[in-house]
Amino acid sequence: MDHFALVDGELFAERVPLSRIAEEVGTPVYVYSRATLERHADVFREGLAGVERKHLAFAVKSNPNLAVLKVLAGRGYGADVVSAGELDRALAAGIAAQDIVFSGVGKTEDEMRHALAKGIGQFNIESEEEGRMLAAVAAAMGLTANATLRINPDVDAGTHAKISTGKADNKFGVGLHVGPGIYQRLSQLPGIALRGVAVHIGSQLLSLDPLEAAFGKIGELVAHLREQGHTITHVDLGGGLGVPYQAATEPPSPADYGALVARVTRDWDAVIQFEPGRVIAGNAGVLLTRVIRIKPGIRDPFVVVDAAMNDLARPALYDAWHDFEAVRPDGTRMTANIVGPVCESGDTFAMGRDIDTVVAGDLAIFRTAGAYGATMASSYNSRGIVAEVLVDDDRYAVVANRISPAEIMAAETVPDWL
Repeated sequence: MDHFALVDGELFAERVPLSRIAEEVGTPVYVYSRATLERHADVFREGLAGVERKHLAFAVKSNPNLAVLKVLAGRGYGADVVSAGELDRALAAGIAAQDIVFSGVGKTEDEMRHALAKGIGQFNIESEEEGRMLAAVAAAMGLTANATLRINPDVDAGTHAKISTGKADNKFGVGLHVGPGIYQRLSQLPGIALRGVAVHIGSQLLSLDPLEAAFGKIGELVAHLREQGHTITHVDLGGGLGVPYQAATEPPSPADYGALVARVTRDWDAVIQFEPGRVIAGNAGVLLTRVIRIKPGIRDPFVVVDAAMNDLARPALYDAWHDFEAVRPDGTRMTANIVGPVCESGDTFAMGRDIDTVVAGDLAIFRTAGAYGATMASSYNSRGIVAEVLVDDDRYAVVANRISPAEIMAAETVPDWL
């Protein structure tokens, strides 16, 4: 459920008409619903009621907006970060350092030092080399870094190849066959305190079967490590639950997911960690856009909108689907291609799509754009960076200003020798 609905024939975000936001802020603009963010955060937690000891950390990469992070911090969520920049955002939003988990394969020494100085709760180590670097950095600072070793279980999540993270040929984690040896060697180093293992097999999972397969392998590894004399207190199961980008899609519910986790981890005797992102933020946001013109096509007309692939990259990157709806639908339908103004054939949101009838000047939305939307925006074609808005009942605030092309250009310099 989300809080974007028709009221007297017009789409509202909670109790704010989207046309008002378009008039006052301009388009394109991302619009987030606080009520939806909070509801999804609560439903995910409630789904895990059967897991006695747990830690929830929102995947900041999915939506790093400070206001969004502040809302989720208020719901008791920590943060899963993959850069020093995301770490600083989480702290600025009021998330306690102890509740921050630092993931990612490319942590630098400077990022490690920065995170250690801030006192974050855990590093998820992705290789033996990284573990040795972290141990050396921490020891030099007179500190000990809490860490888990990320395992690649070689499980196909059944998602798009570019968001798969748990197969043997993906760059993430270490293989099960080498994991115990790496764990043993790293556990002997000063400066690092290995306390468990981590796994994350991909994003937008529409079946629990791959997760059960991966978790089963992790459970066996935990038992093996304990037999080797290691103390395992934390197991990080990552995130990855899918969301319904199309109305007909029925991904597993947090309750179904929670039941699986409770059953599989019942005897693990550890804090189970989770890093949801898309499942909380995805349906909590839409991209509001305006139709520039309708251009005739050979088969179907082109609906040219003012949003583009630099504002919402997922369709160009992953052939991703986002439902397209008129803000003031008249009840009629048309078949059309939806495209943006960027000079790339890849700047295409849909081809031959059955949509609400729209004409030049109409407002429309791309649904389920609250995750991996604004965070991936760029200034390609010297376009501005899209604005972001947070709605709270009958009020809203701009939570990320539109950055104009002139402001972007002002950050550049021409050397005096040109």
